[in-house]
Amino acid sequence: MDEFKEFAFRGNVLDLAVGLVIGSAFTAIVTALVSYIIMPLVGILSGGKDVKNLSVEVGGATLEYGAFLQSVVDFTLIALVVFIFIKIINNAASKLKKPVDVIEEIEVPIAEQYLKEIRDLLAEDKKNRNN
Repeated sequence: MDEFKEFAFRGNVLDLAVGLVIGSAFTAIVTALVSYIIMPLVGILSGGKDVKNLSVEVGGATLEYGAFLQSVVDFTLIALVVFIFIKIINNAASKLKKPVDVIEEIEVPIAEQYLKEIRDLLAEDKKNRNN
């Protein structure tokens, strides 16, 4: 039970829950925008037809492609707004980050490395002889 409490009340889970609630509310707003403003304007431009009710009968089946078109417009607007929102957040976050100083490692030539090793060995040998 303690493990579940730790999981459920961890910051990431709470952030996710808040995001889902806000996302659902946002989806309702965009759906209303599309249904009541954008699609009626599209209907006016397409000859006064209600786009949501567009359909075609094929054989004995009715294909309601108007509802599909409305869903595509819903999705496109939601995706666009989310993209813009994420872009704004990323830009703000990048401005808040402090630049990190990059220290480049200078590669020492192999001959110089060998000379340093020889020097260290000679110094150690000299030290050992004096003791």
